[in-house]
Amino acid sequence: MRTKKLLLTLTLVLGCFIAAYSQSTYKSAIGLRLGLPTSVSFKHFISEPGAIEAFAGYRGYTGYGWATVGATYQHHFPIGSIEGFKWYIGGGAAFYFWNYDINNDYASTSLGILAVGGVDYKFASIPLNLSADIMPTIFVGSNFYNGYSRFQGGLGAFSARYTFR
Repeated sequence: MRTKKLLLTLTLVLGCFIAAYSQSTYKSAIGLRLGLPTSVSFKHFISEPGAIEAFAGYRGYTGYGWATVGATYQHHFPIGSIEGFKWYIGGGAAFYFWNYDINNDYASTSLGILAVGGVDYKFASIPLNLSADIMPTIFVGSNFYNGYSRFQGGLGAFSARYTFR
């Protein structure tokens, strides 16, 4: 009986030691957001649950396109017992620089007020983070399609980033 308790205690201590050194958390990450718009992304945790993600991107279509620069605050929550798997919500802002070739090179700038929600996974054995999110946006300011572009609910992305501890 005593041997079983000792073996169980040693197994628990070893398990905690292994878990502590194989955590899949990360401090910062850099990579790509593949979505609307396609962007370069840098994510940095300022606290255990809180991260700032900054991004800069471009999206072009026939007749018009836009460049954007922005940032969001994301608050993360664990999902079950899966190490490195979290969901997050947050918000932020971005500047959008519009260019329309279909109307004598009309250009404008607007501010986007962003909400963000998604999932985030950091692989334990490799320095890779994957996430998917949706980013509904309210546009403030001028743009060519004033009635159409005041609210966009379909913005978001799938992201892949290289992580740093």
